[in-house]
Amino acid sequence: MSLSAEQIGEFRAVAEPLADAATVAIKPHFRPSLDVEDKGGRLYDPVTVADKAAEDVMRELIQARYPEHGILGEEAGVAVGSSPLTWVLDPIDGTRAFITGLPLWGTLIALNDGTHPVVGVMNQPFTGERFVGTPEGAWRSGTPLKTRACADMASATLMCTTPDMFDTAERKAAFEAVAGKARLMRYGGDCYAYCMLASGFVDVIVEASLQPYDVQALMPIIEGAGGVITAWDGSSAQNGGCVVACGDPVLHAQVVEMLRHAM
Repeated sequence: MSLSAEQIGEFRAVAEPLADAATVAIKPHFRPSLDVEDKGGRLYDPVTVADKAAEDVMRELIQARYPEHGILGEEAGVAVGSSPLTWVLDPIDGTRAFITGLPLWGTLIALNDGTHPVVGVMNQPFTGERFVGTPEGAWRSGTPLKTRACADMASATLMCTTPDMFDTAERKAAFEAVAGKARLMRYGGDCYAYCMLASGFVDVIVEASLQPYDVQALMPIIEGAGGVITAWDGSSAQNGGCVVACGDPVLHAQVVEMLRHAM
């Protein structure tokens, strides 16, 4: 459904208190000793009491205010609503960073209008940073964000959370072909890397094996800052999978041509 600027403003104003509530649930658990479960799967997939408590409180607040809205969360799955509007939640994106004491994790909150995420929040409570994106722009703690110009890989800084996320030899080779052309390649970062791209410090992110809740909140932030984020073949990134983000649209077109065959 098409939302007005006023409606998007309302939902942004709701998303920020969700981030506040998640902060209260999460912060006491960051850096003290913590029990960690492994959800299993191809890669180690940790979850903590902080993940679960933060998602629970956000879901409760959404359901109290908008009982007709759907919710998709990493920990509790899907709650189907009668409205096309869906909140997409990742209470701690970067749980591996969280359990190793690194402040590169964040709470991701998106509102999808049924066709595309239109509000995105990445909240990092430990550093005190909040990144927000809408069709009107993107901001870090109120300061406007702008990606930087970088039209060729030889000048680019590229980031990826881990090379282990490339689940086929073809995808790993495609990533390595792009990374081999970059001026600087860094691993780590999770959602924080995407926000650094929106802030003009990173030029390219290439990842795979993502879920919708890993990426939807980051899309309005990157797009609002002037960047581009899609699947490797240039289609929408909102379903996760193989994702590429660039601060410069010219560079994005080049990288998509290098990756699309491996989708």
